[in-house]
Amino acid sequence: MTDIEKAHHGQTEITPTPEIDSETGHKLETVDTVHQDEAMKVLTAYHGEETWTPQEEKIVRRKIDWKLLPVLCITYGLQYYDKAMLSQAALFGLRTELHLTTGNRYSFSAAIFYLGFIVGAYPAMVLAQRFPIERVASAIVVVWGICLILTTVCHNYQALYAQRFFLGLLESGISPMFMMIVGSFYKKDEQALRMGVWYSCTGYVSIFSPLFNYGLGQIKGPLRSWKYMYLFAGSITILWGVALNWVLPPDPVRAKGFDERQRYISVARLRSNNSGVRNTHLKVEQIVELLLDLRFWLVFASAFLSMIANGPISTFTPLIINSFGFSTLNSLLLVMPSGAYAGTLFLVVPYLCYKFPNIRTWCVLGCQLMTTLAALLLWKLPMNATGGLLFACYILPSLGGGYAVLMGLQIANTAGYTKRSVASSGIYIGYCLGNVVGPLVFKPSDAPRYPEGFTVVTVTAIISGLLAVVYRYYCIWENKKRDEAGMLEGFDNAYDDDLTDKKNPQFRYIL
Repeated sequence: MTDIEKAHHGQTEITPTPEIDSETGHKLETVDTVHQDEAMKVLTAYHGEETWTPQEEKIVRRKIDWKLLPVLCITYGLQYYDKAMLSQAALFGLRTELHLTTGNRYSFSAAIFYLGFIVGAYPAMVLAQRFPIERVASAIVVVWGICLILTTVCHNYQALYAQRFFLGLLESGISPMFMMIVGSFYKKDEQALRMGVWYSCTGYVSIFSPLFNYGLGQIKGPLRSWKYMYLFAGSITILWGVALNWVLPPDPVRAKGFDERQRYISVARLRSNNSGVRNTHLKVEQIVELLLDLRFWLVFASAFLSMIANGPISTFTPLIINSFGFSTLNSLLLVMPSGAYAGTLFLVVPYLCYKFPNIRTWCVLGCQLMTTLAALLLWKLPMNATGGLLFACYILPSLGGGYAVLMGLQIANTAGYTKRSVASSGIYIGYCLGNVVGPLVFKPSDAPRYPEGFTVVTVTAIISGLLAVVYRYYCIWENKKRDEAGMLEGFDNAYDDDLTDKKNPQFRYIL
């Protein structure tokens, strides 16, 4: 029985004789993976030179980038393509055929998706901590592809509600799992940029999805045109989900394609994170600590308030543009610049955070102010100011740049594997709650100006940005208090999973 299996069965992890590395012949020290991170297995088994050059680290980091980021980008791009299908299918008859034009039915069909997210986020993270994360991700993606195809058998709005809820439940684990994977592979100052890379796919996929869906919408067959969109997207998702089991690198300890020294460097360089790499044991005391941590609730509230603006972005943008007098085709084509802007911003903002230390919270504030400007323009400009209204639609997704940075802050400033994994799902629950509220404040009776909806977006975007500033000064105060206590930043406890960021006096929060 392996060390991990013994831990799962509650056995003490002590072996009578040390294990022998079959390749090197060295004795392997027994590692307590209940109280220590699994990275210690790599560190104790390594007997080579323990220092490395910046060039060696650069080569390892680049290898991680090429193995990991394309997989995260494709998966997240598919998720957003599937999730945002509703707003484009609505232009091809889905709303009328499923009786969604009455009252808030269409808005609720968007909102209920995120209720499923809330229900599924935490169980998915428990599975990802307990079992190999690549297998959990693969299974989830395959099943959500099947669920997406089942949209075609919905014949009324009640059936669509059920399908959307379970689709949200299935998709909920991907973003928190990706946050954990990035936190396990990269140093604190590298994480924000990598978060931005895969999150930018929410924008860039919007450049191509209107073209695919318009082409699919022109099919003249036995099915309604919008059903071909779901059949195509679901089939692609299932195929990618199967492949994910083999192509997703899970963590530096188990990732394939690294020699002994490269694996050692990939793990040892993360000591500066003071947060470990992986531990499969759920620790309730770390969950309690998280729930009492003000930093967690500030990020949670900021994510929740910022994502209220995502209601018009993901659900109503094609319909809003259509209300300006454009045809169905032109409405879809005019969504494409919004995707290009959003994808680029989601890369540029995290890159700035990577190049210039301690500006992350200011970037969150800046992104929220851009969204505030967009909401005001959509609310107050006259309907004949088409250019200004389109400009406002294009910059409305600015909030996503701030959210990408918030995800990086949540991971970088949380230590203790259980605490980090729950924090990852926690920020996503805030994201989901915002996406539940967002569509519901845009009432059909308020179309096409939606004054009440954009009033709510304006207020919540400003408050979200201000909460990021509060978070900044709270972290500054905590860091200063630790400095004044005489405990300087250090990494002696980097792989002790029992020491969370609150319990480790050497831990310092980034801003």
